[in-house]
Order: sequence, then C-alpha cells, then structure tokens
Amino acid sequence: TVFYLSESFGQNYPEEADGTLDCISMALTCTFNRWGTLLAVGCNDGRIVIWDFLTRGIAKIISAHIHPVCSLSWSRDGHKLVSASTDNIVSQWDVLTGDCDQRFLSSLPVLVCPMKSAPVLLTLSDSKHVVLPVDDDSDLNVVAAFDRRGDYIYTGNAKGKILVLNTNKQDLVASFRVTTGTSNTTAIKSIEFARKGSCFLINTADRIIRVYDGREILTCGRDGEPEPIQKLQDLVNRTPWKRCCFSGDGEYIVAGSARQHALYIWEKSIGNLVKILHGTRGELLLDVAWHPVRPIIASISSGVVSIWAQNQVENWSAFAPDFKELDENVEYEERESEFDIEDEDKSEPEQTGADAAEDEEVDVTSVDPIPAFCSSDEELEDFKALLYLPIAPEVEDPEENPFGPPPDAAGQNATPDDGSTHSGPGDKKQRQPSSDGGPPKKKIRTTTIELQGVPNDEVHPLLGVKGDSKSKKKAAGRPKGSKGKDKDSPFRPKVFRDRAEGLGTPGKMTFDPCVPHLFVLF
Repeated sequence: TVFYLSESFGQNYPEEADGTLDCISMALTCTFNRWGTLLAVGCNDGRIVIWDFLTRGIAKIISAHIHPVCSLSWSRDGHKLVSASTDNIVSQWDVLTGDCDQRFLSSLPVLVCPMKSAPVLLTLSDSKHVVLPVDDDSDLNVVAAFDRRGDYIYTGNAKGKILVLNTNKQDLVASFRVTTGTSNTTAIKSIEFARKGSCFLINTADRIIRVYDGREILTCGRDGEPEPIQKLQDLVNRTPWKRCCFSGDGEYIVAGSARQHALYIWEKSIGNLVKILHGTRGELLLDVAWHPVRPIIASISSGVVSIWAQNQVENWSAFAPDFKELDENVEYEERESEFDIEDEDKSEPEQTGADAAEDEEVDVTSVDPIPAFCSSDEELEDFKALLYLPIAPEVEDPEENPFGPPPDAAGQNATPDDGSTHSGPGDKKQRQPSSDGGPPKKKIRTTTIELQGVPNDEVHPLLGVKGDSKSKKKAAGRPKGSKGKDKDSPFRPKVFRDRAEGLGTPGKMTFDPCVPHLFVLF
C-alpha cells in the first residue's frame, strides 16, 4: 500500500498546503497516534474529534468535557486516549468504544505552562499519584516530558535548570543548567523528544531551540555542563516559538511561531533552515504535530487544522519497469524481428535467465515488519495495536424493517411501550443499551485531587479571562512547612492516594511510551 511507504525520494519535509480538517467547532490541540493513522483533535466545546487520516474523514466524536480540551495524549498501543480540559478534569478514554475508563478531578483549573505546581506522575491502575521533586520550591513554573522509552523524566523550570529523574523511583539521575552567552539563565518553555534516536530539544524563553543528546546528559551526571548539538533560531525576526517538535525520523525539527501562522523547518544534522511555511496572515498558531512516518505536518490556527505535505507529481515510469517518460517526441526504429512469432535474435543466456525466473519460488505467506512502524531498538510490530476505527454506514431514511425479523428473534423485536421502533440492524438506537433491562453502564472511577499552596482563582489561559488582582498578589510556591529541603533528601518524591494534598496542577500531559498506565502531567 502506498500509505506504508516510509522513505520518500528527495527531501523529506512538507512544502505546501494540502487542505484543512474542519471539526465544525474550534480546534485547540491535536496529536497523532504512534502510526499516524488517526489524528485526535481537542475542541473548545469539550469534544474530541478523531480523524481517519488516510481517508481524511471523521471516525469518532467523543463528548469528553464541558469546557475546552487543552491537551491530548495517545497510549503506545493506540487503544487509550487521555484528555485534560479547563473544567479541572483529566479523563482516560477507550478509543474503540468511546467510554471513559477513569477520571481525575482537581480543585483548581488546569493551567498551561507556566504552571503553579510541580509535575505529577499518575498511575492509572491504582489511582496513585506522585509529586515529582523540583530544584527550587519557590519556583514551580515547571515543564516535564518522558524520554523516548519512558525510562526517565526530564523537568525544566523558569531558572533554566533541567533535572533528569528515574521514572520508577523518581531519583535524581542527572542535571544541568541552560545558560545564554552571558552566563545568564533562561526559562524552559517546553521539552520534546524525537521518536527515533536519543536526541531531544529544549524551547527556551531566549527564543533559541537547543538540541541535546540524551546519552551525553546521562553521562555528565549531576550538575553537568553538556553542550547542545545544535542551536536553532530566527536571527532576522527574533521569532519566539509557540510549539516545537521533531519529524518522524528525527532528522528535521519544526517550530511554530508565536506571532503568526508560520512554520520553520530545520535539518537537525546541519542546522540549516530548509523551509518556511506561511499560513493565512493574521492568524495565531495554537499547536503543531508532525506525522510519525510521512512528511506531513498538522497545524492549528483559528480553530481549523491545516495540513502541510509534499507536492505529489505523477510518475508514470513507476507503473512498469520498462516504461520511460519522454520530454519530447523521439523517432523510433523498428527492429527487423519485432513482430515475428519467434524472436530469432533472442540469445540463449536470456532464455536461460527467463527459465530460472519461472522456477524461482515466491513467498507470499510471510509478512515482513514495516520498519517505519517499529522503533529504532525494536524488530517487531505491535499486532494488537489499534490502527483504524470501524465506521458503520449511516442510512438517512431507512425502511421499516425491509427484510423482516430473523426467525430466532421474532419475539424479541416487539414494539416498546413508548411506541418507538427499531429500523434495522444498523440503527444506532438498537445498539445502545436501554435503561430498562439492558446491560448496566460502566461505572467511571473518579479520583478527587485537592491542591495546596496554589491560588484558588486562577483561570486557564484558553478561557481568555485574566485573574483579578487578588490572585496576582498571592505568593507562588508551596507553604513554608512543605519544603523538600527540610527532609533528608531534596529529591524525595511525595506519594498520595485519592484525596491528596500538595499536588500540583498540570496543564499538558503525555503517556509513558512503554508503560500504558503511566503518564506525566505538566
């Protein structure tokens, strides 16, 4: 199938606009699943729209929240999807059924970075959550991300300090500080990892994107001084970056401007700017996502998802190996034996080669794994993964039971007391369990989280309402009695269950790439 082609000829980055995806409501955030077959879009009306990216059609709509959806994250196998919104709720969804598996309630609005609490590690299987240690208790504007395999958690604060924590024990493994040329620190805005390799990028407030090697960071240990592999920036316009991410193969980096709908694409190995994609003038960029296996970028502005791809040129020589494209007419010289029944000019070695090709056995049963769908340290695909969603055809005016009831269900299709009838096997009402006699709905497990030391009147930035003056006067950080420096170790995590206190408020989240029941909120 053409969709599985992992390597394209020539450049491997998008060059022009390739249409839009209109979710009817305003789109705010988007993310691809691990294979790029499904695109989840969070909207301002609380819905999650899942697009089949091969057909560019809507595969499922989940009414997830009441308030805008501010963050989405897929599980590794694609069966689960986690969403966070401004209604203080973080929910885990079963993508195939659209049911909510678990919910976390917070007593404060969920904030986008900068946030007012330390990052939190949640374990969905037992509803435990751990507040990750921070470098300075007074500075809680922290962002965090899993590494590619989920073994380590990288956190960064407003003072440019990067901490590397072990995911299982939350112990400090390595640390370093991002500094400018004058030895001044700069705030960390986001941390992003490549899908392949060990590289990651750091988006900082000084408008420079720094690319590091994760192996070097672990080698340097605590208080190390690693040098970035690349420094990427817009020297002409000094553009601040809203969102940055790697390409699927990790060879390119795209950064979305915070001033306009513009995407800057760099080649990671050389550090040169290869392309600038301009959207509609006057629009502001909200989110950017690169397709995992194809040179396609999805960007969100003005509530619409824009798709950027390569210019596809028809290559007729790909249909037959002996077919050649001609730029102009060429005079053809006919061979003397061209239309003979038997070609007398045919040589014996060619006949021998043809006979050998006919005797060669072709294996049509075994299926080789697709390299584009495997990680760089894996050899096999995940055959239990959810690549596509089944879609039932919708009939506008179905006939009243045109084929008649089946013999074994003649007594089961009686008309209900309310007078409603089922129109056929494809009717949605027939598949939904009734309130009387039907299977009970799955009870959603809800965990309430109480926060301490954070202003109660903080408003999420997506709501477009600024907090009053009282919230600004309150001191940020934790109470004096909860500082980690008073403990035996400054990097000792805090474990909470159910109604926990001292838990920070997250704004963005991500699943652990390997453990399906863990994800970090930041």
